[in-house]
Amino acid sequence: MSPSAPSPSPSRARPWPLVAAAVVCLVSFAAFWVAQRVAHVNMLDVMVYRAEAETLRAGDDLYAMRATSANLAMTYPPFAAVLFLPLTLVGVPLMRTLSTAGNLLLVLALVRLSLQLVRPALASPARRADLWRTTLWVAAAVVWCEPVWTTLRYGQINLLVAVAVLWDFTRREGSRWAGLGIGLATAVKLTPGLFVVLLLAAGLLLWRRDRGMNQWLRTALTATGVFLVTTLAMVVALPADSKTFWTRTLFETGRVGHAEETANQSLSGVLARLMHTDAPGLWWLAAAVLLGGAAMALAIRAAVRGDRAVAVVVTAFTALMVSPISWSHHWVWCVPLLILLYDRATRAWAVTGAVALAFASFALWYVPHDPGRPELDQNAGQMLLSAVYPLTATAVFAGYALVVRRTRRTGAGNAPEAPREAVVREPRAVAPQAVAKE
Repeated sequence: MSPSAPSPSPSRARPWPLVAAAVVCLVSFAAFWVAQRVAHVNMLDVMVYRAEAETLRAGDDLYAMRATSANLAMTYPPFAAVLFLPLTLVGVPLMRTLSTAGNLLLVLALVRLSLQLVRPALASPARRADLWRTTLWVAAAVVWCEPVWTTLRYGQINLLVAVAVLWDFTRREGSRWAGLGIGLATAVKLTPGLFVVLLLAAGLLLWRRDRGMNQWLRTALTATGVFLVTTLAMVVALPADSKTFWTRTLFETGRVGHAEETANQSLSGVLARLMHTDAPGLWWLAAAVLLGGAAMALAIRAAVRGDRAVAVVVTAFTALMVSPISWSHHWVWCVPLLILLYDRATRAWAVTGAVALAFASFALWYVPHDPGRPELDQNAGQMLLSAVYPLTATAVFAGYALVVRRTRRTGAGNAPEAPREAVVREPRAVAPQAVAKE
């Protein structure tokens, strides 16, 4: 090539790394699909979703419905049944196939949005090939972690909810659509409503500081509006079901399952197993208030200082911890956490590896968990294994709190704050493949 000839762009000059990443991801997903079929996964939850939609079409009582051999009931708001109506348009075998394929695509979406959240610069047109290459490599690995495996095993909607939330937090500045995903996700599952608390608190603090509207507050108002409009529309369209849910079903946590089940990776589950009871009561409430309040203070501080990724991940894990029931498959938020740790932990590779092991080891299933409720009689070792996710989340919270405290002691906390919509710093690349040669 002559000296005067223009240099080809990285995406044209180096196509093979992207192709290699795509091949590895495809092979990993194919192996995952085969492994799920060999394991004879029952996709129980997607069958319940289908039954909910069929009940809605028949005009029957949504909350009197029971489905599958496990006699499962509907636990979501009425809007969820409307969302599940397309499941009734195809036969069960095709529905199962489409559910698995859709969730695998959502794994890619979750990884891509997590990368954009942690490293916004990767979303620029010049880095698009790097973003896709890194997405494919990371997705090929995280699809095997326990929360993702279990989500696909049951045909759950956890990936869809997480993607909806992250979509909002990765919109460009001034986007009118930011808040739509969180509002709809909250109308389906309620727990994403804690992100509205984060948005409102951070938005009001920034408004007080800067004396003006900001993106956090706009997103909070949009999310709240979408949730209210959707919920009120269901009150009009399905008045009886809406009344049942908001006045009775919402408070019947027992219809979801027993608190002490090892699959319940919330504070409530840990305390139930620790106290050998299925009703930890006020002990859980006190622990949830104390830990939830402290963790949300950390999340709001990060948001105000411009570290959006930390704020979002801490809020997600707080919601999982304080919820009465957080099944292991709800913890798909481990994906953005691992990406964040990999990006920021320049001298703490052991920490990142330990967190990855916690979510990839399936350790919580090493304890007795057959019918008969053996979790009520766990010994100390079994309690530790069945609390692997809450212990990991608590360690992450504590570690970040120590970092904040150390920053204040060294005086870095007195430095001028980053712009409210900026990331604190440009982190390292998330994977070696994501670094383009400059």
